[in-house]
Parts: sequence; C-alpha cells; structure tokens
Amino acid sequence: MRGGFASQPNRLETLLDEVREIYLSDQRPWVIGYSGGKDSTATLQLVWLALADLPADQRSKPVYVISSDTLVETPVITNYIEKSLENIETAARRQGLPISAHKVTPTTERTFWVNLIGRGYPAPSRRFRWCTERLKIEPANDFIKSRVAEFGEVVMVLGVRSQESATRAQVMSLHKIKGSKLSRHSSLLNAFVYAPVKDFSTDDIWDFLLQVENPWGNDNRDLVAMYRNAQAGECPLVVDKSTPSCGNSRFGCWVCTVVERDRAMEAMIDSGEDWLEPLLDFRDMLSETQDPARKREFRDFRRKNGSVSFIGDTDRPMPGPYLLDFCKTLLRRLLEVQVRIQKEAPFGEAPLLILDSELHEIRRLWRMERGDWEDSVPRIVREVLGRDLDWVFEDAATFTIEDGALLDQVCREHDVPTELVVKLVDIERAAHGLKRRHAVHTRIEDALRQEWRDVDVLVAERRKTLGLTDAVEEDLMLDLEPADEDEL
Repeated sequence: MRGGFASQPNRLETLLDEVREIYLSDQRPWVIGYSGGKDSTATLQLVWLALADLPADQRSKPVYVISSDTLVETPVITNYIEKSLENIETAARRQGLPISAHKVTPTTERTFWVNLIGRGYPAPSRRFRWCTERLKIEPANDFIKSRVAEFGEVVMVLGVRSQESATRAQVMSLHKIKGSKLSRHSSLLNAFVYAPVKDFSTDDIWDFLLQVENPWGNDNRDLVAMYRNAQAGECPLVVDKSTPSCGNSRFGCWVCTVVERDRAMEAMIDSGEDWLEPLLDFRDMLSETQDPARKREFRDFRRKNGSVSFIGDTDRPMPGPYLLDFCKTLLRRLLEVQVRIQKEAPFGEAPLLILDSELHEIRRLWRMERGDWEDSVPRIVREVLGRDLDWVFEDAATFTIEDGALLDQVCREHDVPTELVVKLVDIERAAHGLKRRHAVHTRIEDALRQEWRDVDVLVAERRKTLGLTDAVEEDLMLDLEPADEDEL
C-alpha cells in the first residue's frame, strides 16, 4: 500500500471486497474495537465503507463498536471519543447500517480509584501493573462474552498492525486458522479475530484517513491535530495480555505511572491545554510514591493479609498497600483537583474525576475493612466539594472518632495493639445479627495470626536472625514490588 490510496485505488477496492466477503460468509456478529486513535478509526472506516456498498437485505448481521472507558482517560481523548460514539450511532441509523456504538467501563468495585484509594493499591508500575486487566481487559471481555452467549460465536475486528506490535503479530500468527483470514482469540473461547489493517504501515493509515472521507461525520484532520498536539500514538482496545498497553507516552490514562513521564500530557499542555496541568501534577505525585527511598512514607510494612515479608536477605520489609492516612490525603487532593479543573477547563470539557458511586464504595471499604471509625469520606467530600452525597448511615453499631480515641487510650494502658482490637470489633460488628456465626471464629483466628508488632521490633528481630551489622550495604536495598495482587 505504498504511495497512498489515491494512486492505488485497486488496493483499496480489493480490501473492501475482502471485508464484504468475510462479513457475508457466516452469521457471526462482529465486535469492532474502537479507541478513537488512527488504527481503530481506519479499521472502522474500512468496515463502514464495505458495508455501505452492500444491498440493504445483506446487512443483516449486527456490528458492535465498543470503546473502553477506564474512567481515568485523558479528558481531551474522552471528549473526542464521546462525540465520535454519538456520531457513529446517529450516522449508522441514518444510513441504515447495522452498526451500534457501545462504551464499556469497569464495575464500581474494580475502578482505578476504588482500588488505589479504597483498597490502597500502589500506583501501577511495570512489575505490578494491576490496572490493565481490571480497567480494560475485563470490561471488553465481559461485553464479548455476552455476545458469545447470545450468538454462539463472534468475530472481533481489531485495528492491530504487524509493524505496531511484534508480540501481537506473533500471537495472531500462532492462532491463525489455516486457509482463513481469521485467527482464534488467544484466551476467549468462541471468539475469532480479524485484523484488516494488519499489513498497513503508519503512512498507509494516514494516507487512507486523509484521502477518504470519514463516513460517520468526523473530520479526520481533527485526529491529525490531536496526535500532533500530544506527540503520541493511540492506546489500543486491550482484550488480552498480548495487546500492548498504553505506556511509552501514548494516549491513555492520565494517571498512568508505568512510564516515567507523561509526555503526551506534557505536549498537550504545551500546545495550549493549560487546564490539564493539575492532572499532570497529581499524576506526578503518584509517581513519586514509587521512589524506593520514600515508600515507607506512603505504604504499610504489612501485606494485605497482615503478614510481613522481607526483600531477599535484607532487613527491608516488602512494601504493602498505601497507608489509610495517605489514602485520605489522595482523596482530598483528587477532589481539590476536580474543583480546580472544573473552574479552568473550557466549557463542556471538564471531566468528573471520581464518580459518586466510587466515593460510596471507598467509604464502605474504609469503614468495613480498614478501620476508619471516624467515617472520613463524607467529611472530606463536604470540606472540599461543599456538599453531601446521599450517604447511608448505619445503626447504633457504628463507631465514631470519639470511640476510636477512647479505645486507643485503653489499648495503650494495657499495651495491646489498637489496630488488632479495632479489627476484632469490626469482625464482630460484621457478624452482628447473623443466625449462623460459624465463620466468625475463623476470621478471629486469621486476625490474631496477623503481624501486629511495630516495624522497628520486626526489623531488629530480622537483623539479629541475619546477623547484620549497623552498616548495611545500600545495594542490598533492592526496589522490588509484588508481581500481582495476591502478593500485595
């Protein structure tokens, strides 16, 4: 496809014929992954043009266009995709095409803020990239599985190119069906993959987008301008772990800390989008929590299950989740950023950074799992946003900040860890009123097995066991992270 489509019309027609042939070959519905970037736009545009030339009675098979919204996408991209999905839906109905647009999002309990602020998951890193599966893979796969349940099989049409992702090209080659343009999906049963632009170069993509009019009413020159302003590539729809994620300064989540710098956001700010600066500052603050020298400021020395692990043969505890106090700081700063950008953003472009449903879930997690007796979320929301949500307040079994202070005083007098007693009381509260309470004893045993001693006591014990002197070699202080959530 060298030389552009204007000089090679036969190549385009051949490809459109291929798309039509595959579409008409069976009754399996198509699911097109649309991220709003150049590759997925070219893919959708090819399918659209191919179907538009079919007789109306042959356009019987549904085509679902899905776009994954992580709820922490860069606002400029979010606004562009929202408008695009509206245009796709309207134009498809007007032109009589069996195309419908759908936005998929993570469930409330799996969102970025519920995990980061609610559960204390640390900012994602290369070793512990917990976000991709929850925010992208699962929502897209849930949609695909629902179509499989309805139709038996589906064909996924993806804007992946061999030049863009060698890993993805290798996976598709391994799963390719002999004598077919389709490949089997690497992980989803009864799902097949068709990549019409897999042999396109980057120049081919731009030639096509700039020489062939967008059929749903977008102006592809706006897409060019967006890429130029961000100096970035697109973030593909992620449907399995072989699909490249959005590192390397691509369009993607504004909170991404997998890369050292968000050059795409920096470039947009330099191009005049000054109102995005508070988002970049917040993202950089999250990135600072990954500094090995500062992790103990932000993170618990205990793991999620209450145990303590050490890094190799050192006296350095493996960092666990963010401390509850730091999570409170994060929530307050996030809401402050939201207030600021809603004042500074152009009309209609200010995003809601965190949903009310997420605030309710964070509150529930803090109250039920993290011992937040002072019920901090409503107070922080009121102080920053100046309003109250429709909070659900519990009965007399609920404890207050005064109760917590009294309990802390009593525990100190008896040299008992306050956190342990809070945990035990919360276990009893959760089981209050249940007819069957056999699980309570197991939960109490689990709580008592957790590590409640002070970190200095544990480190001193560890040093004695290892026979370490006071002069610990700095290169022993390795910067390791959990590989997955079970290790957090």
